[in-house]
Amino acid sequence: MVSFRFPFSFSQPPRPPFSATANAASRPFSTTAALSVAVAAAAAGAGIAISQDANTPFLQNALNFLASNRNSLCPMWGSLSLSENSSPVTESRTGVSFPVVLRDSQRLLGVGLRRKAILGLKNIDVYAFGVYADDADIEKCLSQKYGELSASELKGNEALKEDLVQSDVSMTIRLQIVYGRLSIRSVRSAFEESVGSRLQKFSGSDNKELLQRFTSQFKDEYKIPRGSIIDLSREPGHVLRTTIDGKEVGSIESKLLCRSILDLYIGDEPFDRKAKEDVELNLASLLGK
Repeated sequence: MVSFRFPFSFSQPPRPPFSATANAASRPFSTTAALSVAVAAAAAGAGIAISQDANTPFLQNALNFLASNRNSLCPMWGSLSLSENSSPVTESRTGVSFPVVLRDSQRLLGVGLRRKAILGLKNIDVYAFGVYADDADIEKCLSQKYGELSASELKGNEALKEDLVQSDVSMTIRLQIVYGRLSIRSVRSAFEESVGSRLQKFSGSDNKELLQRFTSQFKDEYKIPRGSIIDLSREPGHVLRTTIDGKEVGSIESKLLCRSILDLYIGDEPFDRKAKEDVELNLASLLGK
């Protein structure tokens, strides 16, 4: 189980006009429901307090109860506990869904789409992706510097984004293949181009050996039909661990490689700019006062 703070925002297609009945039927849990629970809990707590002290006014008991329990009652004051059974988030253009929680402690910060031009003419949807970051690591590595700032002050803060990329926060980029005729050779070739350019960007050299170590993990024997999942995970010590459909295919300790991979999705020239904006907004909501 992992702790979440609301509101979190993800890009979604335009919605039909609001219907109170439809929304009530289709939404298993909402902030409004959380507020109702908070009020009920407050009333119950206040009632208990009154039974213990008949001379204390009801309202004062309720306020005291809310103040002492604000972190567990309502998302506007603290956090809600969400399990891995929480509703997944869907990438709107592909219909691909991503779990809200990964590996018990990594939360979803944004989803996006990788598109690729074929022969410079036609764009194809290659894979949808989700960006995850570890709850506890964000708290440990970033809250001391940014925790006193408001979410509005943190939104679009380039220093925060750079600290996230440079830090040792555990993160995962989950790729879900949507192009049915994608070969592992094409994946390898695409990473040679995109990761290679980032290695050059951050180090000033081509780092051919490091690039080859990474791309050689995508061996021809691996099949990646539509629906296959590739996880690129930065683990403690700047170790990049790669898995294909849950099977580990390699790990490389390199801060430069980790930074280059993350830059593809949340850097200055990301594959999906709206996904990067969602990551920044949700990270700001998480850290901000």
